[in-house]
Amino acid sequence: MRIALGSDHAGYDLKALVADHLSDLGHDVDDLGAADATTSVDYPDFGAAVGRAVVSGSADLGVAICGTGIGISIAANKVPGVRAALVHDVTTATLAKQHNDANVLCLGARVTGTVTALGALDAFLAASAESRHAARLHKIAVLDGSSTANNPSED
Repeated sequence: MRIALGSDHAGYDLKALVADHLSDLGHDVDDLGAADATTSVDYPDFGAAVGRAVVSGSADLGVAICGTGIGISIAANKVPGVRAALVHDVTTATLAKQHNDANVLCLGARVTGTVTALGALDAFLAASAESRHAARLHKIAVLDGSSTANNPSED
């Protein structure tokens, strides 16, 4: 699987661990930045870059990391077609995929320990979307303009 990975400076160290972990699992990683932990950069740039990579199809999934995960998840969700979920543990990561078919996992480097973050990542990768939520996902796609088709539950 190809995974787009991005962070701001606050998320850089966790991003490096996530990149190594994903590579160890056999995934292809597209590191979209930041380049280091010392140069201040803007999280919206990296959240949007991860989101665009996923929506364009150049990545299957994305992982975006900033200090709290909040800002980068907001930025990623501004890209039509992105369903970015800020997660805090294995449970929220699993449900983000099962119920919301999240395509971008967001983590907060300053608020989530590395063991918890890697566990959440593994859970996210292992989970599958449940088809019973398709109508809700369609409503989200209509809201962001990424779909104008009829609701699948109305067909």
